[in-house]
Amino acid sequence: MTSADLSASGYQATLRELRQRLRLAQIAIFRQNSQAIIVLEGYDAAGKGGVIQELSYAWDPRGFAVYPIGPPSKKEAGHPFLWRFWNRLPAPGQIAIFDRSWYGRLLVERVEHGLPDGEYESSISEINAFEKMLQDNQITLIKLSLETDAETHRTRLLRRAAEPQKRWKLTVSDIESFAHRADYELAFDAMVSRCAVSPWHRIDTNRKKPGRLAALRAVSDSLEANLTPRTFAYNLGVIERLGELSK
Repeated sequence: MTSADLSASGYQATLRELRQRLRLAQIAIFRQNSQAIIVLEGYDAAGKGGVIQELSYAWDPRGFAVYPIGPPSKKEAGHPFLWRFWNRLPAPGQIAIFDRSWYGRLLVERVEHGLPDGEYESSISEINAFEKMLQDNQITLIKLSLETDAETHRTRLLRRAAEPQKRWKLTVSDIESFAHRADYELAFDAMVSRCAVSPWHRIDTNRKKPGRLAALRAVSDSLEANLTPRTFAYNLGVIERLGELSK
């Protein structure tokens, strides 16, 4: 598929297919009383918001919740760092989307605030134990790292500053993070290699459309891999039969 095809009809056709797969997967999760968590990590302007918008378009809002994760509140800071995530785990039949996550401990706190080596190592152990618990309880965890090169990162930040409808997204911390990009790259690589109880999907989002499709495909594939085939097929059959009602 050429880039021209992808930017027009090819992109839209693939997007429609992925939206349909996501809809069916959400129905199956609801019927099976399953739980799923989607974690989105990446630089500012890497495309996390676009992926969340597409998931929100495909899914019934009663079946999922989005949690934008920033610095902990005063109350949250008074608890172990995973406490606020424990309190946001999805109920049976539900999906939770984390726009940034517990990995902020190994990224922002490590790079920007100098998390000491001892706390860094213990945090890795806690995160791996946490994700192993999710795995043991059959909670699907899908971890996406959306990745752009430095030039794309810089260009998108400048574009945000230049466009009034996007300017609100730009913060001083975004610019400071870019200044520490080399440190973040090292932290990202260490995070991915040392926190692999659940696999990472590293998505190249230098080109927005292919990157978005790759992220949605990773979510679809991962959800479908944990669905009971009979339940998934039944939902597909119900949707196909709905056409008879309009005759």
